[in-house]
Amino acid sequence: MAHHLREHAVGRAVARVDVVSLSVLKTVDPPPPALVGRQVTGATRHGKHLDVDCDGLHLVAHLSRAGWLRWLDTTAAMPPRPGRGPLALRVHLGPPGEGPGFDLTEAGTQKRLAVWIVHDPAEVPGVARLGPDALALSRDELAELLAGRTERLKTALTDQSLVAGVGNAYSDEILHTARLSPYATAGRLDDDALDRLHGALLEVLTGAVDRSVGQHAARLKGEKRSGLRVHGRTGLPCPVCGDTVREVSFADRSLQYCPTCQTGGRPLADRRMSRLLR
Repeated sequence: MAHHLREHAVGRAVARVDVVSLSVLKTVDPPPPALVGRQVTGATRHGKHLDVDCDGLHLVAHLSRAGWLRWLDTTAAMPPRPGRGPLALRVHLGPPGEGPGFDLTEAGTQKRLAVWIVHDPAEVPGVARLGPDALALSRDELAELLAGRTERLKTALTDQSLVAGVGNAYSDEILHTARLSPYATAGRLDDDALDRLHGALLEVLTGAVDRSVGQHAARLKGEKRSGLRVHGRTGLPCPVCGDTVREVSFADRSLQYCPTCQTGGRPLADRRMSRLLR
């Protein structure tokens, strides 16, 4: 998305900001109209936060699990009406009804999409506490971060204060590629496992970014469905070994894995399902 904005938004001036859902805004000063008239000078990310630099004033968004940025070649002239639809915020980068822009949307009922307007991205609490970016880590730096950690490897990988940028879906993919159990203790990996984990981290995330750029992620949310091997594929055959992809469910999320590739053929304990089967 940042790549798309660098190609299509940089150099354009903000003409109007339509806030459709007030709950999405986590800051009140500066207000959204403060962006009007400012030129987009850059777009980047901080972990899983998207940062649109408008001449020193930053529109920072965390899309959470169901949010997305959708690019519009031509925005609608009429301001959108607040309602129950997915649209939360629209930024016009030219005369409304004539110029382009983008929408921030969120599907589903759990509204977690968040937007901040700040002078410095570090003012966003989630950005301020980020650990080093996953794609910037060397093998030895990753080993140092995990040393002494007692939580499960899946938990450590998705802890943004430890490693920034890895979410629920891609942690499943990284662990599958590295042939590691999500329940492995993060601080007890041997040298060979650390080598595989670091290699998988770079391979999976770089591949995901490359596929997203190729599919114009700001226009089409299809990369994850086309690129995932185990996440979201419960009950389907593993593309590596043919075993059935299994799932462990939690209160608000789930993980997927292949027993043959990752856990020596043993299914992982799923306490939620165990309770249901009693």
